[in-house]
Amino acid sequence: MRTSTLLRQRLTAPGIIVAPGCYDGLSARLVQEAGFDTTYASGGAIARSGGIPDLGLLSFSEIGDRLAQIVDAVDIPVIADMDTGYGNALNARHAVREFERAGVAGFHLEDQTFPKRCGHLDDKGVVSSHECEQKLRAVRDALLDQDMIIIARTDAIAVEGFEAAITRAQAYAEAGADVVFVEAPQSEEQIREVAKRLPQPKLINMFHGGKTPLMSFQDLEALGYKIVIVPSDTQRAAIAAMRRVLDAIRRDGHSGALAQEMVSFKEREVIVDTARYLAAGDRFGN
Repeated sequence: MRTSTLLRQRLTAPGIIVAPGCYDGLSARLVQEAGFDTTYASGGAIARSGGIPDLGLLSFSEIGDRLAQIVDAVDIPVIADMDTGYGNALNARHAVREFERAGVAGFHLEDQTFPKRCGHLDDKGVVSSHECEQKLRAVRDALLDQDMIIIARTDAIAVEGFEAAITRAQAYAEAGADVVFVEAPQSEEQIREVAKRLPQPKLINMFHGGKTPLMSFQDLEALGYKIVIVPSDTQRAAIAAMRRVLDAIRRDGHSGALAQEMVSFKEREVIVDTARYLAAGDRFGN
């Protein structure tokens, strides 16, 4: 079964889909190892892994290459970040074919102006609702895999206000989105109101330190949310851990003091499945 078909089935099945963020094959494999059945390939985290900010600087082909690595590393569905579609409706049509080739199960397309910004940064802009609706229609028309999940994201709360965001989300669902995503609600009241007023399957972005207050997965499910993404907490944790080990190396000349915080050499090789690759090499006469 294609992972897009599996994700589509889960949209109508009981339970909430929790998708921690990943940004490369290793982080995706750790998400799967931890027992999650879906992962979210964060465009912002992918950009930051290259040492650049989440400002729409990467091309869709660069993102597509990384998505292919992520999909190849895991068996679970991958939800991808298509940003603004990398231009107009024609650009978005072109990009969606790249995302299909990468093998993702679904993606979200947002209504920010280009170049976009991280959804929890200030001073964003949004295109007209009509322009985003046309992009959604264009990518739906371009899809070969009709099970691919299209998620429509609106950043309008920060630009036009809450009511405009609700209106846009409704319009995007009518334009063909399977799931709606109102980015950066700023209070529990707004989180509840989004759930109350949008009957479609809903995605919410839930991470520590953003504009949206944290709520439990159980409470979000009870409100009617179907997908929760946690985009960058894994990357932020990795940054903190790398800083600690680098401090130890600079101080002591080695990382021995942090041995308990690091996986062993053997465990690392298990995570990346070295034994299977070596066995294949032996089998086929490496």
